Amino acid sequence: MSHNERVLSGMRPTGALHLGHYHGALKNWVRLQSLHECYYFVADWHALTTHYEDREVIEKNVYEMVIDWLAAGLNPEQCTVFLQSRIPEHAELFTLLAMGTPLGWLERVPTYKDQQEKLKDKDLSTYGFLGYPLLQAADILIYKAQYVPVGEDQASHVELTREAARRFNHLYGREPDFDQRVQRCLAKLPKDSVKRFEKSRKQFQETGDLKALEGAMGYVAQAPELDASDRERLSGYFKGTGKTVLPEPQALLTEASRLPGLDGAKMSKSYNNSIAIREDKASLEQKVRRMPTDPARVKRSDPGDPQRCPVWDFHKVYSGPDVRQWVQQGCASAGIGCLECKQPVIDAMLAEQQPMLERAEPYITHPQRVREIVDAGTQRARKTAQATMQEVRAAMGLNY
Repeated sequence: MSHNERVLSGMRPTGALHLGHYHGALKNWVRLQSLHECYYFVADWHALTTHYEDREVIEKNVYEMVIDWLAAGLNPEQCTVFLQSRIPEHAELFTLLAMGTPLGWLERVPTYKDQQEKLKDKDLSTYGFLGYPLLQAADILIYKAQYVPVGEDQASHVELTREAARRFNHLYGREPDFDQRVQRCLAKLPKDSVKRFEKSRKQFQETGDLKALEGAMGYVAQAPELDASDRERLSGYFKGTGKTVLPEPQALLTEASRLPGLDGAKMSKSYNNSIAIREDKASLEQKVRRMPTDPARVKRSDPGDPQRCPVWDFHKVYSGPDVRQWVQQGCASAGIGCLECKQPVIDAMLAEQQPMLERAEPYITHPQRVREIVDAGTQRARKTAQATMQEVRAAMGLNY
């Protein structure tokens, strides 16, 4: 990935963020912001797909979640932080994509049935819940994001986004004067380069030579004579598809969080097994000390097996090799007790948390700063979204 490639991701504001969010997503977001052009958004419309009866929950958590992001290390000077519902173009593109998206595409998304099973206490037989993967597609495509950081369980959503973009480009990407526009683009390039480009195009279309495609697209991407629209048009000409109005994104697979909940299951606030990013020190200590351990260790003198203890998974995240060796030997020989075993985890978690609390403090003291960051980011994001929608409307013949 190059520095100017765009990355987009978002989170639903349905509750306080916990350390599973930090290790599973936010640490990666922080790393990416210094490498690429990153857009991170508060997905409040997505929260309504499952919490449409609990709007107070969403309203309460929008800005609290942004404080958690800033505490984790997101820097508004390095990334764009914005609020989905303040950019109506998301809803417009969602509506336009819905006109041509087969119903079966949405019904086959794996998380659709999974979430219905997990959230049986909620009525999810709604159009919004069925359509939320397409709203996700609109969120991504409207910013022409090249990469979307996701876990394996969300990869199917990126694939649906690619299919939606492919279908849109197939239906609407052929401009009435496409051939003339292509010739004007080629006229901007040196004649020798045009000859090589045409030779590679013929080779690719006749034999499917991917090296020819890669070489030609690399040249087009770097040619200083071309603007972004020229590059999209020449890409479509080369591939025989027309202009690419909505580029297909790639899934940027991220490693799943290795930090489970306090009981060994997936960390989740709804499971009452989580530790918040800004958890109070006394509460954090108490939660870890009360974690279940190897059931074989009924007495202090009973030997145990770290592999059967949820605390061991925390050591794998927070402890170095020496401490892990001390835990394995001490647990198996009953040389250490469970509270002794938990203390290095507590110390490491508090050390990790301290800079987050320090980064959060000025925003807690001056909450208006958070709103200013979101306002500024939303303005920047909307300009990008509006530019994309101008192209979309033109491609669909809606500029009347």
